[in-house]
Amino acid sequence: MRRTEGDELLSTPEYPYEVVRVVTSDGYVLLLERIPRRDSGKVVYLQHGIFDTSMGWVSNGVVGSPAFAAFDQGYDVFLGNLRGLVSREHVDTNISSRKMYLKPNLFRYWRYSINEHATKDIPAMIEKIHEIKTAELNELSKPDSDEVVRDQPYKLCAISHSLGGAVMLMYVITSRINLMPHRLSRLILLSPAGFHDDSTIVFTLIEKVMLLLGPVIAAIVPGLYIPTRFFRMLINKLARDFQNYPAVGGLVQTLISYVAGGDSSNWIGVLGLPHYNMYDMPGVSLYVALHLAQIKHSKKFIMFDHGSAAANMKAYGTPEPLDLGQHYNLIGIPVDLVAGRKDKVIRPSMVKRHYALMRKADIEVSYKVFEYAHLDFTFSHREELLAYVISRLLLVDPPQKQHRTKTTLRHRKPSGSQRKTEGNGTEHRAEEILVHPRLQPLVIPVIAVPTSVTNQNVFLQ
Repeated sequence: MRRTEGDELLSTPEYPYEVVRVVTSDGYVLLLERIPRRDSGKVVYLQHGIFDTSMGWVSNGVVGSPAFAAFDQGYDVFLGNLRGLVSREHVDTNISSRKMYLKPNLFRYWRYSINEHATKDIPAMIEKIHEIKTAELNELSKPDSDEVVRDQPYKLCAISHSLGGAVMLMYVITSRINLMPHRLSRLILLSPAGFHDDSTIVFTLIEKVMLLLGPVIAAIVPGLYIPTRFFRMLINKLARDFQNYPAVGGLVQTLISYVAGGDSSNWIGVLGLPHYNMYDMPGVSLYVALHLAQIKHSKKFIMFDHGSAAANMKAYGTPEPLDLGQHYNLIGIPVDLVAGRKDKVIRPSMVKRHYALMRKADIEVSYKVFEYAHLDFTFSHREELLAYVISRLLLVDPPQKQHRTKTTLRHRKPSGSQRKTEGNGTEHRAEEILVHPRLQPLVIPVIAVPTSVTNQNVFLQ
């Protein structure tokens, strides 16, 4: 497997590799990677978390990585990359993350929150998957056969970690609000973000700083990433030296673990993985960090708070940002939640909050706890976890082929046994119709953009 930059990350003839450039509705260029099975109707999409990339799903090699395990089970595997990570490109050449320190107007690249990940990045990648799979499978079915050409001839499941879990939940709910198809059959969420009020004093201090100074800092340095090859090479070299000198590495590991709330993940080992290299390293927008601080402070899974009742009214139709936890009834597909007992970044109690709200909303949901820390879900070889994740994927039946029928259909009125009528004359049919109190589209304003460009508001799709 190779990146577009040419770094050799993994090369095996058994696992083909493709890369697809995807452009979002607001012009961000994303990298969608694929381990293809063109004839498979079973599709899985893997979404990474914060300061991570799609390489986290293959970092353990062909034996211990979720992406390869899914491929071995017959799945067509797609790996997404959110904006601000691998590509950091925009169709507008004046908007560049790599030139953010040269001209103030180029800061616009980093003006996005979790909202944009969920309402721009994920829809663009899911629709690209739909376009690819629909074309491939309908082509394979052959027009002269008796098989019906279907709008979605595949079943798509998603596996997400950390921030990726919150992004996928937000994507599903906002898609349903806007009456748009999310195309998913199942969600598997590994230590998902969304609730963070049960955390250590270190995260509480970070929350206070971000809420107080975040908007000011974001106006100066809106994105956190290593901008030059020299410093990326230096960090990568230090990470490798820490592994070669256990005493020093152990001290740094302890310090990072303390900052991360006592989480026992192998932080030093992660810095030595392929996607932390001299050519590129993951970055994050300050507005994403501010959004996480807002979520922690509110003790709710909310969309971005634009700072005023007027701005929130324009975006959500309410003075307060949309509380996604109150709309879990819109999810409508099975969800598997997985927590780590040693996870101090997102504690099991916070994953249970998702579980309780989904149960209350009558969502088909499961909850499982492993003896893992936060990064163990992607960066450690865990056979038990792999087996569990694959077992949940296999609960989704593969798509059934539909054939044209040559029988003549006769329409007739339903008999008394086929419909029920209440005393008031209301007829109830054997189907459930979802009615949401707010069906008008949500509008997400561009974050922190001057008044002259606020006419770039877009509908959630």
